[in-house]
Amino acid sequence: LKFLLPPFEAKQKLKVHVISAGTGKAIKLGENGDVDAILVHSRPDEDKFIDSGYGVDRRDVMYNDFIIVGPDTDPAKIRGAKDAVEAMKKIHDNKSLFISRGDDSGTHKMEKRLWNLAALQPQNPWYLSVGQGMGEVLSMASSKQAYTLADRGTYISFRQRTQLELLVAGDPRINNPYGIMAVNPKRHPGINYAGAQALINWITSPEGQQRIAQFKLNGEQLFFPNGDAMVKPNVSILPVAK
Repeated sequence: LKFLLPPFEAKQKLKVHVISAGTGKAIKLGENGDVDAILVHSRPDEDKFIDSGYGVDRRDVMYNDFIIVGPDTDPAKIRGAKDAVEAMKKIHDNKSLFISRGDDSGTHKMEKRLWNLAALQPQNPWYLSVGQGMGEVLSMASSKQAYTLADRGTYISFRQRTQLELLVAGDPRINNPYGIMAVNPKRHPGINYAGAQALINWITSPEGQQRIAQFKLNGEQLFFPNGDAMVKPNVSILPVAK
């Protein structure tokens, strides 16, 4: 967002005040009318937010994907798997250490979805739910030689600081699309709906979408635009991180 927002702010002469939070907390802020717009990544919860009358004008923005990372030793033998649910089953059956964000974020919601698809309920002592952000969880998984589910963008950002390898990717069930929407001004008349709408329009415009595509770290693109201004590609074609 530090890279994405300055052109919008300069063009619109607006200042966007960002509150960084997991999807669950972000949606709560929207429900309470404490923010004007939310940018999140859990489509079922986004649809519920809209259907319940808390939000309006949801639009696709960008995507990356979720991946399973872990130690080079790979005790559960999941390296190269394309079925994320089967990989989670192997981690469970081997009782390999797994670190969960446990924070109701979009990543945590996806992890719980995978456990549900596997018809499994992970438990201590091999399963640790820590209530932390993605960066902290990656650092913890690295130090404990554990597995975790991560979004590709954060993993790329932290890869040089960890000893974790990308082991599982490419399952279309762990695609990671992001959506933006305004808080409903009819429910919360005090929000800056005009500002929220301006941001939504810009971030899904050709200019905003190109800005998203330009954001790279160590030469790697972290997010792929798929707003209305872009042709929406199949997320399963994402490259495997080196």
